[in-house]
Amino acid sequence: MKQVVVIVALLIGGIGFSQDSKKAEALLNDVHNKVSAYDNVSIDFKYVLENLSENIKQETRGDVTMQGDKYLLNILGVTRIYDGKTLYTISPEDEEVTVSSDNTEDENTITPSKMMSFYKDGYTYDMDIIQDVKGRKIQFVKLNPIDTNSEIEEVYLGIDAQTKHIYRLIEIGKNGTKTTLTVNSFKTNEPISKTLFTFDASKYQDYYINKLD
Repeated sequence: MKQVVVIVALLIGGIGFSQDSKKAEALLNDVHNKVSAYDNVSIDFKYVLENLSENIKQETRGDVTMQGDKYLLNILGVTRIYDGKTLYTISPEDEEVTVSSDNTEDENTITPSKMMSFYKDGYTYDMDIIQDVKGRKIQFVKLNPIDTNSEIEEVYLGIDAQTKHIYRLIEIGKNGTKTTLTVNSFKTNEPISKTLFTFDASKYQDYYINKLD
């Protein structure tokens, strides 16, 4: 589950990079400010994990709805509900619900609600290539972790130049693993239930409740 996560490598230095770094920061701030202005965001995405040396390739789809710090995430057959204080991880296959406080103190974990602001601390960034994707101009920003002991080599964040919405996120690990998250649909200010981010224990009476805290 921590693969739905984002962090990165190498410090960027020198005058030649400083202007690009400022442009990258301005673009990321535009993305963050625009998304923060929405009451809620719903994203349907494709998720690919691959490691060529290990002959591993896994593809799946997922979706997440976010409102402030709260979120409902479905991926790999598991549902994660965070109500702002408590995280519930529901696994139908194991018939288990894991209950814990959100892991905010772990700097290596980027929760869905932090996806638009994780770069603000612990990273440097630089403008990268522009790709034409079905007529859309996607500007990539390369993110680099300040911590040289990070398990992540680099991260590329693809941003739709017109909408300022995130289109693709590519994370490359030092172990050769590459994860790619591509946004299929990005909806905002959708009508959502008041109980969407509320865990209903009555639905899981037969499940094992594993309280970590």
